[in-house]
Amino acid sequence: MSLSIRNQIAGTVTSIASGEAMSSVKVRLDGGQDVTAAITTDAAKDLGLAEGSAVRILVKATEVSLATGAVSGVSIRNQIPGTVVDVAAGTAMASVKVDVNGGGLTAAITADAAKDLGLKAGSPVVALIKATEVSLAAA
Repeated sequence: MSLSIRNQIAGTVTSIASGEAMSSVKVRLDGGQDVTAAITTDAAKDLGLAEGSAVRILVKATEVSLATGAVSGVSIRNQIPGTVVDVAAGTAMASVKVDVNGGGLTAAITADAAKDLGLKAGSPVVALIKATEVSLAAA
């Protein structure tokens, strides 16, 4: 199956906390970062997820925010450090490619935000992704 979701990174399930409707699935990416996905318990069962399961995390570029450093005092669980590889800015929006250990992420942010943050190739950043915006696919 082909998908329009550019952000697809391989990892391994390290733990699952299942509730009646939702499950919190922790995934260790191949680069060593930990990511949390909040998915339905039915989806976790349908995928046959268990500790040690190989998965791919899937995140739309519009759901990736960028910061110039770690952020505290927010509910966003996923903060993945990386380095900007490329910034393609248009009039309104910018596509920012970020190298994270073990893969790459693309963030679709406003051109103003990219400018205000001073983003350019080589800039250190932290990709911020809410757990509810991380989808999982069985590998």
